[in-house]
Parts: sequence; structure tokens; C-alpha cells
Amino acid sequence: MINTEMHSMRDVSCSEEGEGYVRLGRSAERMVLEVVAEAGETGLAKKDLVKSLQSKYSIDDKLAKTIDKGGFGEAKKRKWIDINKGALVAKVNVNDVQDDTYALLNQIAQSNIEQLSDEDASRLKKRKLIEVKTVKYFVVTKGEDFALELKDTGATDLTHEALRSGKWKEQTFKPYNFAAKGKPTDGGYMHPLLKVRSEFRKIFLELGFQEMTTNRFVESSFWNFDALFQPQQHPARDAHDTFFTSEPKNCLSIPEEYMERVKKVHEEGGYGSVGYRYDWSLDVSKTNLLRTHTTAVSSRILYDVAQKYKETGVFTPHKFFSIDRVFRNETTDETHLCEFHQVEGMVIDRGLSLGDMIGLFSQFFAKIGITDLRFKPAYNPYTEPSMEIFGFHPQLGKWTEIGNSGMFRPEMLEPMGLPSDVVVLAWGLSLERPTMILYGINHIQHLMGHTVEVSMTRDYPICQLDKKKE
Repeated sequence: MINTEMHSMRDVSCSEEGEGYVRLGRSAERMVLEVVAEAGETGLAKKDLVKSLQSKYSIDDKLAKTIDKGGFGEAKKRKWIDINKGALVAKVNVNDVQDDTYALLNQIAQSNIEQLSDEDASRLKKRKLIEVKTVKYFVVTKGEDFALELKDTGATDLTHEALRSGKWKEQTFKPYNFAAKGKPTDGGYMHPLLKVRSEFRKIFLELGFQEMTTNRFVESSFWNFDALFQPQQHPARDAHDTFFTSEPKNCLSIPEEYMERVKKVHEEGGYGSVGYRYDWSLDVSKTNLLRTHTTAVSSRILYDVAQKYKETGVFTPHKFFSIDRVFRNETTDETHLCEFHQVEGMVIDRGLSLGDMIGLFSQFFAKIGITDLRFKPAYNPYTEPSMEIFGFHPQLGKWTEIGNSGMFRPEMLEPMGLPSDVVVLAWGLSLERPTMILYGINHIQHLMGHTVEVSMTRDYPICQLDKKKE
């Protein structure tokens, strides 16, 4: 065993400028005094100082200008020279001054720094004439158990065999260092979608929204379509657009009274509507599918809100959101997949308008750093008015649809049992497309799917949104 003790010492050496003065045998201020003294009583013009230094000491222009810059001020500070009618004049006899700066530099150049005071070292360092470093070193000495040969330091583990045989009683065990760090382990990494999802969730919670439960990937056509006042012959309900399940093919139950009101509004109309005028089918409504939007979740939540209003007679405003996966039988391209994430939200209250919805979107997207937004009128069977939301993608160089929105129709809300004056602002926003904009990804299959590089989850940075002022 050995003992180590760390020490430190000051190391002082002349800088390049300081070494130049040692070679010349005088400091900058001394040289300035000498050339000014040679000019006599008439003095020396300040503009001629550099040329005079070059001529007298045979130095280059760079060093002469350095002496002019530092030596002139120091000589004037020491009152060796002065300015009289625009000319430099000597105030002391050259032979009477003591060039302590040169003396110190010469002492340092000879590695004789023991007598160098901290005050002198600080002054010379400030003038950049010396370099001061702290040198750390270790003193190694023999320890109590020092030996020139390796010795057995003892067992490191208490084994099962040692316990059974009793050998452990005769063993010497090596002390454990419980303060030592263990071997670093590779932890998990969040996918960019999950990083952005986390930020979106924080924003919704900051705005006072409540998160909805979204654990139903398989949903009935009733909650996915019929409850939203979407007719059964609508093209979106065709197998070309929707994934239907073969097992289980149908759901088990639908609230009967509510189902009758939905059937009536589809067939005959009501609440200011003439309906769709067709024979509504319960069998079609009970068909199971992979949910095409999380609006199916919203329809269930709205029904629950209506039931609580029916029980208490008191309406309470709500703000809900969810972020989860949906499925559509779509043709894949650079911005579309069959499986993607939807950011669903809705505000339930009285007195809301389309302007409130535009203001909410502007505030939300400003919080994620997307301020270039456009709103386009659209059609949805269950919202009126309706809007598509577009955000500008700088990498693609074009406007990309990032969401759909609108105000739920009375034909959807009133059969649930909500008051007729209650307004619901609803929207479904893409999670993938804002993530593509934030991370500069130009193809959605580079973000999600079988072609994604696994290393992406490790290499991509955290999601740090450039939040703008609303």
C-alpha cells in the first residue's frame, strides 16, 4: 500500500512580451523615458514615439507599438515623463530611476521566484508581462502495508460453499466500498412522439383541461359514428376507410333509451333538423371496429355529462382532452399512415362561439412554437360550423393539415340529454405532424413504422418547445 498527498505550487514565467524586455535589458517604461530624454528640452512628438523606439533599439514595428501602448502609460503614471505643449518631455534623469519592472522580469527569467511578492506578481500579470499557473503534484510515500510483491487482500464474496463448510470463519474479507459508483447502465429512451405527447399533455393541464380515459381501441359503430349523427351510408363507414373486426364482430349493449333517440333523429330528424330520412339499422350500429377517431371517446364522455345533468339538474362546464391512437384504412404517403395519434379536445359551456375556438387554437399552438396557422372551412357530419387547421412545415415548404375542428351539432348533443343552450367546441389534432415540424422530419414513415431507425429514440434531443407569447 502507498500513501499519496496532493500539493500545489505557483509557477511563474515571462510572457512573450516580458521575454522581449529581458533580452533588451530594460522595461517598456524605461525605453520610453530614454528616447524622450534624448529629445531634450524641446520634447518628442507623441506620433514620433514608435519610430524613435524602432530606431534606437532596432526592434520591429509590432514590439515598438506594444512599448508605445504599455510603456508610455506606465512612464507617465510614474511621473517620469509629461506632456508639454503637445510634446513628450522627460521629468527625471535617466540615471536616477530604478527599473524595478526589468529587475523583476530578469529575476523570473532566471527561475528565481521565491522572493516574488503576490503584489508584484499581480501587477506584472495585469500588464500581461508574466504568466502565472498553479501546478498540482502528488507526493507518494510507503504505506503501512507496503510490499514489493502482490498479496492476497482477502475474499470479496461470501459464497454458499463457504457458508456450508464453515470456511468463512477462517477467511479474511476485503472491505466493501459502499460509496463507490456502480457500472453505468443504459436506460430507456422516449420516442419523439412520446416526448411531444408529454409536452402537449402539460399544456392542456396548464390550460385547465381534464384528461379522458382512452382505453378502447375497439369501439362500436354506435359510439364511433351513430352517436355523432353520422349516417350509416356515409363513405367514411365503408370498409375502404375503416377497419372492422371479425371477432368479436358486434358489441354487447347500447343504452336503449338513448339509442332510440339517436335512431329517431337519424330517421325523422328533430332539434331543428329533418334528419337523413333512411331506415336506421341496429345491426349496423352494433358492428365493432378499430376506432377511426378519439371523438368516439368524446361521445361517451358527453353522454356521461348529460346523465349527471339529468340526475342533478345542474349543468357544470367542462374541458376535456385525450391523446391516443386511432386507425384508418388510408393510402400511406409522406404525411399519412393507417395508424396514428390524435389529440382530442372539447370545451363544454354556454355562450361559446367560433371565435373562442380560433383563439383557443392560436393560444395552444403558440405554446408549442407554431404560430403560422391557417383555418379553412370544412364539412363534418357532426359539427357545424367546421374548420380544418393547417400549419406551415418549413422542411416540406408547404402548409400541412394538422387538425380538424368544429362545434357539435344539436342533433348530436340534445339526444344525449344536454341542455339546448349548451355549446361544445371540439377538435381532433394530429400528433405526428406537429412532431414532424418540430423535429424537422420530412416523411412520416421516418417517425413511425417498420422503417424507423431504432437509434432515433436515443439520438433525438428532448422536446424543448419554443413557446411564444399568446
